[in-house]
Amino acid sequence: MLNSFQEGVLVICCVNLIAVLGMSILTGFTRLFSFGNAGFMAIGAYASAICSVQFHIPFVFSVLIGAIAAGIVSYLLGSLTIRLRGDYFLISCLGFGEGVRVLFNYAKNITGGANGYSNIPYRTTGVVALVCAILAFVIAWNFIHSRFGQTLSAIREDEMAAAANGINVVRYKKLSFVISALYAGWAGALYAHYLRFITPALFNLGKSSELVITTVLGGLGSLTGSVLGTLIIQILPEIFRSLSEY
Repeated sequence: MLNSFQEGVLVICCVNLIAVLGMSILTGFTRLFSFGNAGFMAIGAYASAICSVQFHIPFVFSVLIGAIAAGIVSYLLGSLTIRLRGDYFLISCLGFGEGVRVLFNYAKNITGGANGYSNIPYRTTGVVALVCAILAFVIAWNFIHSRFGQTLSAIREDEMAAAANGINVVRYKKLSFVISALYAGWAGALYAHYLRFITPALFNLGKSSELVITTVLGGLGSLTGSVLGTLIIQILPEIFRSLSEY
């Protein structure tokens, strides 16, 4: 049996792994870098928390609503930005993520603002987080090895050649962007039901950067690498916590 500290590390690892798997589908297979996925995590966290606290919706459906809310927003954002190339797409996502954080800071009547949103029921146990992480990996694995995943790989290798062969590049990029946001919203919803108290500051630029760094560290285009990268980023600081003063 795990003690409370070990279970906490497990939950955080699993939550971040889900978000990183979504980032891996976007960045690893289409080469689109997004520094706004923390914003989608925030949308999933707050939507799920509000459903649980205000409307007493069961946990599973609250998580689904949080993920779907993030997916809908990403679809709308992708419709405006997915044709942008290189740094322009990255900057637009960065602005979106920071915009969400600022918006939630000022929407005090709904989100509690900078004071945070509390009384969220504790539902994300170690077992729940682990089951969700395994399920997320299986879904991502099957998606990447499907016809859609092969198309994304073709876009990654040579976008112009893929377009010349009749592939709707914009459509598939938008699909990967939406899936990435769904995963981020899923992770955010689980995160909220673990912490029981969330603030917009939890979903800042640093969180988005952490997801990108973990994805790159694990290896672009590798789901197993994403797992390894998440474990390294999350567990090493805990192992060396006693040396932090040095």
